[in-house]
Amino acid sequence: MYQTVAPDQKGLHISPAVSMALLCCAVLVLKFASATVVADMDYGGVPLWINRLLGEPSVMSLRGRMDPAWFRANNPQACPQQCDCPIQWPTALYCDHRGLADIPDRLPDRTQYLFLQGNNISTLSSSFLANITDLRWLILDHNQLQSDKLDQVALQNQAQLCYLFANHNHLRSVPSALPAGLKQLRLAHNQISSISTGAFQNLHNLTQLLLQGNRLQTITEGDLKGLVSLNLLDLSENLFSSVPRHLPPSVQQLYMSKNTLSGLDEDSFVRFLHLKYLRLSHCGLESSGIHLQVFNFSSLVELDLSYNKLTTIPTVPTTLQHLYLEANEIQEFNVTSFCREVGLLSYSRIKFLRLDGNKMSYHQLPSDWVFCLRVLESIYI
Repeated sequence: MYQTVAPDQKGLHISPAVSMALLCCAVLVLKFASATVVADMDYGGVPLWINRLLGEPSVMSLRGRMDPAWFRANNPQACPQQCDCPIQWPTALYCDHRGLADIPDRLPDRTQYLFLQGNNISTLSSSFLANITDLRWLILDHNQLQSDKLDQVALQNQAQLCYLFANHNHLRSVPSALPAGLKQLRLAHNQISSISTGAFQNLHNLTQLLLQGNRLQTITEGDLKGLVSLNLLDLSENLFSSVPRHLPPSVQQLYMSKNTLSGLDEDSFVRFLHLKYLRLSHCGLESSGIHLQVFNFSSLVELDLSYNKLTTIPTVPTTLQHLYLEANEIQEFNVTSFCREVGLLSYSRIKFLRLDGNKMSYHQLPSDWVFCLRVLESIYI
């Protein structure tokens, strides 16, 4: 039923046809990974999907794409000297990577998509958006923004603002008085150690919050109050020693990799209603510190526990489909970690399993593992 391959190939495949399909998938994964790397440079590591039906610009920067002089010669609309105003996206203003210390004056009132990434902007005053009432995107990644130089009401009246990106700046706290219509707030790789009181209380439409690469140590009960629609929360690369207790129950994607976690209690994730994707790689986790039932919830689809110090495979729900355990210290394959019992309807839904970089080989797989992992498509060991 299964054909094994040499360890250096790192794979078990069902058939040549499936092998070819997986090869195609691998190519797609590589392409997606490449796109993710580019996104991580400016947009917090999560790709930004473009809705062309709404007229959203399909590029984040015009650098090297067209001669700015051509725009000025052919575009009759007013455009700040420090920016480019493409004809094809009349509501987009590209002022990125210009070495600007300040936001240009007299921005056109037609502006809906404002790109200011890659400058030296340190202040944000309420006057720079005084004549703009329909702003939808504000991209401020890779600047010098500082919390004490932000006018807290500068964005409050931008009722149409959906995306606010300020990754890779020098912010020390999450700004307050944010516009209620925000859908994505990306503040990755700053110096944030606190969340302003009431910062999120009106952000009922926010679905993505990126706070990775900051200095957060704890989240108190009221810090994230108001985030009733939050789907993705990235708290990776902070200073947490345990999973925060007061996270929005609506979260479906929780990323906490690269925190030094002391362990996982039985109730670490019980407050989540529909948690599907959980990333806990590079957290220093040990098997002795993980409660047997911590992952016992049926909504979980993907679990990443790679690059930890696990010596055994933790117990996972039978509904789990993707499990990443590479680069641990696991010495044996325990079928009961996946199936408490095996029967006609009792089996694991695991499709993808990584065990490479551990202290075991495919020769150590027990003979009955195929009956438990009967829908498995690929295992790396």
